[in-house]
Amino acid sequence: MFCYQCEQTAGGTGCTRFGVCGKSPEVAALQDLLVYALKGLSAVAAEARRHGISDDEVDRFTCEAAFSTLTNVNFNPERFTPLINKAVELRETLKAKIEAKAGGVELPEAATFQPAETMKEMIRQGAMHGLMSNPDIDPDVNGLQWLLVFGIKGVAAYADHAALLGQEDGIVYEFIHRALAATLDPEKTVPEMYDLVMECGKINLRAMELLDAGNTGRYGHPVPTKVPLGHRKGKAILVSGHDLIDLEKVLRQSEGKGVYVYTHGEMLPTHGYPGLKKYEHFHGHYGTAWQNQQREFKEFPGAILMTTNCIQKPVESYEDNIFTTGLVGWPGVVHIEDKDFTPVVEKALEMPGFMEDAPGKTVMVGFARNAVMGVAEAVIDAVKDKKIRHFFLVGGCDGAKPGRSYYTEFVEKAPKDTVVLTLACGKFRFFDKELGDIGGIPRLLDVGQCNDAYSAVQIAVALADAFGVGVNDLPLSMVLSWYEQKAVAILLTLLHLDIKDIRIGPSLPAFVTSNVLKVLVENFGIKPITTPDEDLKAILG
Repeated sequence: MFCYQCEQTAGGTGCTRFGVCGKSPEVAALQDLLVYALKGLSAVAAEARRHGISDDEVDRFTCEAAFSTLTNVNFNPERFTPLINKAVELRETLKAKIEAKAGGVELPEAATFQPAETMKEMIRQGAMHGLMSNPDIDPDVNGLQWLLVFGIKGVAAYADHAALLGQEDGIVYEFIHRALAATLDPEKTVPEMYDLVMECGKINLRAMELLDAGNTGRYGHPVPTKVPLGHRKGKAILVSGHDLIDLEKVLRQSEGKGVYVYTHGEMLPTHGYPGLKKYEHFHGHYGTAWQNQQREFKEFPGAILMTTNCIQKPVESYEDNIFTTGLVGWPGVVHIEDKDFTPVVEKALEMPGFMEDAPGKTVMVGFARNAVMGVAEAVIDAVKDKKIRHFFLVGGCDGAKPGRSYYTEFVEKAPKDTVVLTLACGKFRFFDKELGDIGGIPRLLDVGQCNDAYSAVQIAVALADAFGVGVNDLPLSMVLSWYEQKAVAILLTLLHLDIKDIRIGPSLPAFVTSNVLKVLVENFGIKPITTPDEDLKAILG
């Protein structure tokens, strides 16, 4: 195997024996084969569009299948073989439509290959279509191709979330197919691939806009909300991941059953949505970021449901009370396909639950764009009066790799006349810090999930408009942490918006070659983090 799509990849170069994330070589090969099949399907879909043919099932399937190959989503090899077969089935159906309308067309090999009949043989096929399967390709073209593919995986994740909420746009699907097909073209040059990478950022902005519309349209705009980190005496369910619909269904199906529902990881910001916080048994938040789940889940005395990404290998102490749903999968873990979460509720009722109340401290969430812009006048006045000197957006993915303590130290050392906006699970390095406020404006503002990056962009754009300047002229600096492919897509969106001087860490992506990095530095001033003291000095002067 060879995989370098996440920040924690072995040695900073690539996992070759077993994934740091827990991915086996077999799963890695099946994921590689699925991506290859999706490229072939995309080549046919792109050709079909040129003849005025589109297919809703192909559009949705492409996003679902690509999402399933993200880091920490699906580790179950049994789930990949039907996806590969379906990609080919849809491809052939679409080919027949093209031939009926326009006759035969010339297609790349990926659009004609046939998957083997057994998983063992599929794994062998996947080994021939991995990240380093073409040793003769220009390394910069190869790096840009995979930067594009990883960005598309992030776009696909957001597009899938949005589609589940009824929000879709054909422009997103058209780009995904066109861009994946482009990675099969041996004639593509570095400039052409670079342009597609930048376009990926543009399309991701649209995908995040759709997701934002879906979430706020169904659950209302988040409002500032105190969330208890303690627990109540009683039975308990823990919901992790990102999917608001799954959380809503758990809340509905457990209502009146004597069970409290808690969030974990990126679900923390859901407490700010009026449509979810209305449930009286929706109590608080348990635990921190995804990489701590093995330690934290073994102490949770109830049922656990994993939605979307961020699952780790369950340990023996809780493997009987953890469930997956949607695209998430782990071998041996009970998977709930039909969204009937009765088994989760029943398991929670069987388990002891929390034996006593433990109020604990609270944290604030709900500072999405509507909440922040609701106090925009006070924010602008505070800046003009020099009460607020600078804003920092410190967010992104958390992870287990050493070096992430940088973000805790950075926030702790940020001067008291600065404000920190944060989003995604990177905030768990400092989410419970008492930073105080500036004239009633909290110094730590939780914008939401990584899925809510659109809100952060809109806040920056609105503040720039209010001050009559560009975003790059604002007293705003972005200090980001990345881990997986949604973070890649968000970074590409920021670059598409021409936001400069972004600091990123704890390490740079292994798939970005030195030449590509040089271009990003020259065009956008992108730079790796150093130390909190050095970076604060460089930013604030």
